[in-house]
Amino acid sequence: MKTIIKREEILGPLQHVIGAVERRQTLPILGNVLLKSNSGLLTLTATDLEIEMISRVESSTSEDFQTTLPARKLLDICKALPEGCDIEISIEENKAILASARSKFTLATLPAADFPGLDEIEEQQSFSIPQNELKALFDDTAFAMAQQDVRYYLNGILVEISPDLLKLVATDGHRLALSNFPSEIGVSTEKQIIIPRKGVLELSRLLENSDSLAKIVLSQNHIRVETSSLIFTSKLIDGKFPDYKRVIPVDSNKVLEVNRESLKNALSRIAILSNEKYRGIRFTLSPGNLSIQANNPDQEEAEEEISVVYDDTEMEIGFNVTYIIDVLNVLDSENVYIKLKDANSSCIISDSEDSASLYVVMPMRL
Repeated sequence: MKTIIKREEILGPLQHVIGAVERRQTLPILGNVLLKSNSGLLTLTATDLEIEMISRVESSTSEDFQTTLPARKLLDICKALPEGCDIEISIEENKAILASARSKFTLATLPAADFPGLDEIEEQQSFSIPQNELKALFDDTAFAMAQQDVRYYLNGILVEISPDLLKLVATDGHRLALSNFPSEIGVSTEKQIIIPRKGVLELSRLLENSDSLAKIVLSQNHIRVETSSLIFTSKLIDGKFPDYKRVIPVDSNKVLEVNRESLKNALSRIAILSNEKYRGIRFTLSPGNLSIQANNPDQEEAEEEISVVYDDTEMEIGFNVTYIIDVLNVLDSENVYIKLKDANSSCIISDSEDSASLYVVMPMRL
């Protein structure tokens, strides 16, 4: 079997699906990508048995074929070849020969028939949402997910679906991110699912900043996201997400308004001398002023004052500086609101121009 494919026809789909290829796989074939050409449509599939990504593109190749090739080696070869070149692929028994101009590569193949796929999903609900809106929801919340927490249900994002609202919530037990998309999304019943961390990060990478629609299909154990060029499927986390509403303070009566960029820059400077392990800083609030201090075991100290809109009583409170900066990085308004109660209570940070998202950060004892 011999076929000719444009470099760009295979490179784009490869870059889409490569995130599903595990570097340390238990099954050798999971390090491969499945290539199928059928009637001018080129399909590439990669999976780690938890997520599956299928990328489709119209191809100039005329011959139908299917095989599996080492995914990362194939991607590296395609990246290294010059733009606009043709790649001739010849399949011979258990190897593939890639030739382009004066370059030639021989890769080991594995049978396409042995390539595993995820179980067929039985649709329970489906709806569509603009890709840019879905991407924004993931981008606004994903940073607060836990990483390898023994509470496995925190290693992902909670998605709450109701007829007029899509809500995403992430928490690692020290902070919480919540973002809403109020819209008639066309479902009749409410549902909660937990998308695992890897699925969230890949979706955030793959979704486009365009208003073209992504179709969401839900089953008992899977979520599928379909766009014009991609089908993404992920298993769901089987667990119960904690009641996040209980950790959102409802009686925070001290409100601080501050320029987002000024606060972020000040925190970045002060963080240089914070304790490298605990990353603690102290906020000292007084009318019209915020003083930020940090120190470390080497007896080094940093302090900076910035003007704020605040007219309540003086108070001191400690935070992990990284958690505050992470929130400021996803907000994009000129000013932000920080709502506080006392030194032992969590604060709420929100965008002064957009209340669709809010962020809760627990205090630190200093």
